[in-house]
Amino acid sequence: MLDVRRLQILLAVAEHGSFSGAARALDYTQPAVSHHIARLEDEVGLALVTRAGRGVRLTEAGQALCFHARDVVARLRLAEHELADFARLRTGQLRIAAFPSATATLVPPLLAQLRADHPALAITLVEHEPPEALELLQSGEVDLVLAFAYPEAAHDADSSVELVPLLDDPLLAVVPPGHALVGRDRARLRDLARETWIAGCDRCRRHLLHACAGDGFEPEIAFATDDYVAVQSLVAAGVGVALVAELGLRAAQRPDVAVVELEDSPTRQVFAVLPRTSRRPPPLAAAVSALQAAAAALPAR
Repeated sequence: MLDVRRLQILLAVAEHGSFSGAARALDYTQPAVSHHIARLEDEVGLALVTRAGRGVRLTEAGQALCFHARDVVARLRLAEHELADFARLRTGQLRIAAFPSATATLVPPLLAQLRADHPALAITLVEHEPPEALELLQSGEVDLVLAFAYPEAAHDADSSVELVPLLDDPLLAVVPPGHALVGRDRARLRDLARETWIAGCDRCRRHLLHACAGDGFEPEIAFATDDYVAVQSLVAAGVGVALVAELGLRAAQRPDVAVVELEDSPTRQVFAVLPRTSRRPPPLAAAVSALQAAAAALPAR
């Protein structure tokens, strides 16, 4: 592979008609220019310049090489400009997948910040629960995932992705306003052992079953829905109690339910997931920074 720097020197020699002229234009010494031309001739096995009076001129081989060198150098300069645009986020895309309560709380300030700082960045968003979102990341269909995990959900570390912790998201008891736990200084999960429960799908209720088992009881789950608004509506109707993540309540809390903090309630960790690279691409670096700021700005309950 020919050395691009030497091709640039050859082009300068062709333009200025001498080693000394090329040296002045490139801020090189004349011996350095002569050395690089000699090395280039060694690489191609042909004479590229010949003496012409007090200067030099290109041989036929030198003219042919310069013809192609101009195109090579021009394309490399174009590549440099395009890469500079990516580095400054004047172009590019960011495809995000997030779970519902993150979409309602963390994503809006993220998108607002990115739009304000980088209006040329093309951003798309799809909503998925973490397992489906992580599949999209692995297949290259999205660039960034907002996900969560519970402590008991042991999983093998995936060396191909990077996890960036954003916040701890406690689960809170949602009960009817007149419930006995409302106003108590101390409340535990076992205080709800005799209640009828509202929970999510089989996969989504695993954290509830695990926490209740740790407190010595199995919850009586009578109603199943993954919709936090529907959960609160059922609680408000007095048909059961539920555990709802704090982010879900930040997104939409009904005024006709009561929220109780439990001493032993599960807490899930919310994090950003992105492909592991030696250096984060500029769109991902900007997104992670904006997400960390959005998480830190969430007001205390």
